Formats: sequence, structure tokens, C-alpha cells
Amino acid sequence: MTIFSKIIAGEIPSYKIAENDQFYAFLDIFPIREGHTLVVPKLEVDKFFDIPDDYMANLLLFAKPIAHAIEKAFDCNRCGLSVIGLEVPHAHLHLVPIDGMDDLNFTKGKIKLSPQELKEAQQKILSHL
Repeated sequence: MTIFSKIIAGEIPSYKIAENDQFYAFLDIFPIREGHTLVVPKLEVDKFFDIPDDYMANLLLFAKPIAHAIEKAFDCNRCGLSVIGLEVPHAHLHLVPIDGMDDLNFTKGKIKLSPQELKEAQQKILSHL
């Protein structure tokens, strides 16, 4: 069971943004920018392109309103998306408020947000969903 499966099951607390029968979205607690959100299929699959077709077709549709909410909640040019999949062996999509390409640079240091700042970021996104 991956850490993401434990988050989905409620065994590990998270700053939930959205959920349906196939996906769970929550704030990354080690974000590269404030508002950085992870979209995770509930089906435990390691590699993104191994996600079954029926899930893949719905993943972006699930992420779309979240991306729009991120764009409204944070001062940014747009919501970028990235698939890397090296840190956790559970397929996931990163949604990140960005102003330029360097804002999606995962090799730069991550920012440290307090639990209160994470809760505020969560509320900002939720208020636009």
C-alpha cells in the first residue's frame, strides 16, 4: 500500500481538495509553490501511462475544475501540470500555479508551509470549486 493509498483511505491526514469514486486530490505538503495539488487515481498503479484507459479518460476531466480553481485562488499566469512519478510509486498528476516554465522545476527547493498556511491554501482553492 503506497502513502497515497493510505491518504485516500484516511489513514494519513491530508488537505483534501476533491474526491470522487476514481480520484482523490489533495495539497502537496512539500509543494514547489503554494497551491500545489496532487491528483491521484484511487486505483494503485505505479506508472502514469499504465493507468487503465477508462481512468485516464476521466483524470483530466476530474482535474479541470481544480486547475481553474487554482488559477482563481492564486496570483499566477496559469495552472501548470506535470507528471514525474519518481518519488511515490503511485501514478499522480501535479497541478501547480505557475507564471513561467521554471515554476515547474522540481529540482529546485521545495517551500515550507505551516499547517495553517496549508489550510489557508486549501480554503482558497475550495472557495473557487
